[in-house]
Amino acid sequence: MPVYYLEFIVVALGLVLLMVDAFVKLEDKRSLARLAILGLVVVFGLLFFVKAPATAEGGIWNFYAAPDKLSLFFKGLALLSTILVLIMAIDYTPLVVAQTANPEPGAHPQAGLGEFFALPLFACAGLMWMSSANHLVSIFVSLETVSITFYILVAYLRRNVGSLEAGVKYLILGALSTGFLVYGFAWLFGVTGSMDLAGIGEALAKEGVNTTAALFAFALILIALAFKLGAAPFHLWIPDVYQGAPTPVTAFLSVGSKAAAAVVTLRLVSPFLASTPLVGKVTAVLAIVAILTLLVGNLAALPQKNFKRLLAYSSVGHSGFLLMALAAAPRVSVENAMSPATVVGFYLGAYLLMTLLAFLVISSLRAAIPGEELDSYRGLAKRSPFHAAALVVAMASLAGIPLTAGFFGKLFAFQMAIDAGQWWLLAAALVAAAAGFYYYLKIAVSMYFSAPGKEDDTSAIRVAPLTGIAMAVLMILIVLAGVAPGVIIGLLL
Repeated sequence: MPVYYLEFIVVALGLVLLMVDAFVKLEDKRSLARLAILGLVVVFGLLFFVKAPATAEGGIWNFYAAPDKLSLFFKGLALLSTILVLIMAIDYTPLVVAQTANPEPGAHPQAGLGEFFALPLFACAGLMWMSSANHLVSIFVSLETVSITFYILVAYLRRNVGSLEAGVKYLILGALSTGFLVYGFAWLFGVTGSMDLAGIGEALAKEGVNTTAALFAFALILIALAFKLGAAPFHLWIPDVYQGAPTPVTAFLSVGSKAAAAVVTLRLVSPFLASTPLVGKVTAVLAIVAILTLLVGNLAALPQKNFKRLLAYSSVGHSGFLLMALAAAPRVSVENAMSPATVVGFYLGAYLLMTLLAFLVISSLRAAIPGEELDSYRGLAKRSPFHAAALVVAMASLAGIPLTAGFFGKLFAFQMAIDAGQWWLLAAALVAAAAGFYYYLKIAVSMYFSAPGKEDDTSAIRVAPLTGIAMAVLMILIVLAGVAPGVIIGLLL
């Protein structure tokens, strides 16, 4: 089966959901999410049956790369993150219904919920397309498909002022970053005479390349990608948008948007890193941005009192580790050294597991715990030992504690910095990791060693069966990847 059929199936599934929502009378529209989850599980299974074409010349292959392990891995990440986000959305349904517009007389009491379940499928298709995009046009179209879907989802809670504010901020700044990206693409085309990534790489590798113009194109593209990736100093939208958006959307932004930005950054930066005239200046700029991102993200997370804002700044910090892998890319081949693509892929895989586990817990607790402040989780271990254990595993992995997936993600990034002799970058990463240990693990201390406040509810909290299964699977995978990282690395090599 041709690999691009996967995106067509996902888009068709999204359209089917919209049609069913419009023309079929459903008592409970959460069945649409279950249908979407089932369809995505089938598509995930089809990933293992795609075949490379006999010839990849002409037609769609001008814009779409033949399948390799890296692109299939990122497609799998997109599918898994969308499945887990839809599971969160099922738990979040009462809040979505309560905070969207009142239905018209005679309308379904869950009016508008169908689109909330269908839109993530279109974002998933964009993410999957992006992992195979090998042309500036296909990169732009797939990236904007994802961005436009997120603009709608962030502002979906129309009766929630925070959601509307987050949507407006995201839309305005996202449009600005798109302008930088297009202008950078124009300059890159002017310098290289090509819009195909292979042709761009060949042109940049020539000794006579106009380095000034190429670096200007790189700067414009980096500004746009830094916004998408959440890198400092273009990260200021992240805390407000993460806090204001519905929790499942925040989780999708944190994982899906970051994965998309990382894939595009990896593909667009690679030709510059392979260019002898440019690699020195490019790695210096990436190192500066990585250092700033590591320090700003992790130090700003220390005083946070809101859980989603803390995870927002945490997301910024993790972007710093991703950029660290790119900034420490070896200029010459080193025997047995991991490539930046492998390190970024592993880190994103680990980040998906631990971040979605954290958001699954937050989303599942949202009905029982009205607020999202850190103090709301005091004594959680007494009310729900399972939720508390899942959150501890997620926080431990985010902090990079051994025997978790996050430990090896950071270890591989540190190893690349050491091999490249990037000592300032390494020092910043150590400070960032130390700060992470504090603000992640203080949540665990609060859950197990702090008593609930007098005004807090102390009743037991139940876990929905599907959510409980998802949490258990994620915890197992986090520990498995922390004990045997080759499980993920084998999917990339």
